[in-house]
Amino acid sequence: MENNSARPVCILGLGLIGGSLLRVLADGGGAAYGYNRSTATVDDARAAGYDASGDLPQVLARAAGDDAVIVLATPVPALSAMVAAVAEHAPGCLLTDVVSVKEEVARIVASGHPSGRYVGGHPMAGTAHSGWGATDPELFSGAMWMVSTDDGTDPDDWLQVAGIARRAGAFVVPAANDAHDRAVAAISHNPHLTAAVTATVGAGESALALRLAAGSFRDGTRVAGTAPELQRAMLEGNAMALLNTLSETIDRLVAARDALRDHGSVDVVVNDGHRARAAYEAIALVDPTPIEGVVVGESGWAAELRRQGHRARVWTG
Repeated sequence: MENNSARPVCILGLGLIGGSLLRVLADGGGAAYGYNRSTATVDDARAAGYDASGDLPQVLARAAGDDAVIVLATPVPALSAMVAAVAEHAPGCLLTDVVSVKEEVARIVASGHPSGRYVGGHPMAGTAHSGWGATDPELFSGAMWMVSTDDGTDPDDWLQVAGIARRAGAFVVPAANDAHDRAVAAISHNPHLTAAVTATVGAGESALALRLAAGSFRDGTRVAGTAPELQRAMLEGNAMALLNTLSETIDRLVAARDALRDHGSVDVVVNDGHRARAAYEAIALVDPTPIEGVVVGESGWAAELRRQGHRARVWTG
């Protein structure tokens, strides 16, 4: 099972993530091609030497003939139409995605393509910029790439999707969809909201404040520069998990306000944050530990991958 051979990859959506994936796979010599509804994006991709088309039925017919893995790389609001097109033109192809939520995508796929094969994915990589012009074949190098790992996941399909992540230069983090959505609500989606609030408060103070703004403001508000429609699609697509994280954030900020007002101190909140940052650095700033002792396809493989993934280990093949 571990000797799974790579199939061609068809990417639907050539923005920052999908376009970067097309570039790194094609640059590595793999069979990869993509679709985008924007003629300008298709023209730019072709001008750069990549295989792109604006004809969705034609691209999907090609994918069906190639037995390609199809990657959904559009915002959540566009997914239903993409899945319906796949169900019509390439029903036998394995589906994955690079969308930042997993339970909602799984629901859309199950509803629009009930007989489809789907293994979710989410590369933890990006910038505040979007579109083909922002693409970078090095975007995923050293990044973490979650791959959905449920007890019913087909091992061959899982290996195909994990293989795409590895060829892109990422480490594979196995997780269940619901665990992923809770995690990214805390470490990705909630920071978008706090960045938006921080940017708004800073800009509302005065032009002087913005002139004085330096590293803390710049770093803390970077993701607020992402296109609002992309932020909304991401955040609203993970609403339930984000509500829980947002509530905790508000509670902690209220506690900081009350402690400052009543005691002139924010030590509890600041100390907790300092310890939390140290915990992050202890994991993020060292080489990841590979998952060991698991053969994909053997009894209990998915549960063991999830268990080791929760210990911050990664699958390297």
